[in-house]
Amino acid sequence: MEQKFDPVKECSHKILAISDTMDILNGKWKMSIVACLCYKPMRYSELLKEVKGISGKVLSRELKDLEMNELIERIVLNTAPVAVEYRITTYGNSLKELTQTIADWGFTHRQRIIAGMKK
Repeated sequence: MEQKFDPVKECSHKILAISDTMDILNGKWKMSIVACLCYKPMRYSELLKEVKGISGKVLSRELKDLEMNELIERIVLNTAPVAVEYRITTYGNSLKELTQTIADWGFTHRQRIIAGMKK
C-alpha cells in the first residue's frame, strides 16, 4: 500500500529534529567550538584564544556538554605537566558540513547587511 505524503506530519518531524539539534548545540559558543575542533585537535588554552569572547568558566561547561553528547573527546596527554587535548569524535565530525553551511550563510548575510548600510 502506497503511503501518502502528509506535509503537516513531515513538518512536525522536522521541527522535532531541529529542536533536538538546537537543544544539543544551544548557546552562543558550541558551534564555534565544534567548528574549531573539526579542523584540528586543540588544547583548552588554544580554544580559549581561538573562540573570541568566551570565558574560561563557560568554555569548561561547554566542553563538558559536548563531551557528554559524544561530539568531542577529552584526551589526557602523557606529558609533564599533564596536558589535556580536545578532539572531535567521528560522530561530532558529522557536523563539519553544517558548520561550513552556517559559516557560508553568515558570511553572505554579513555582506548583505553591510551592502544595505552603504545605500
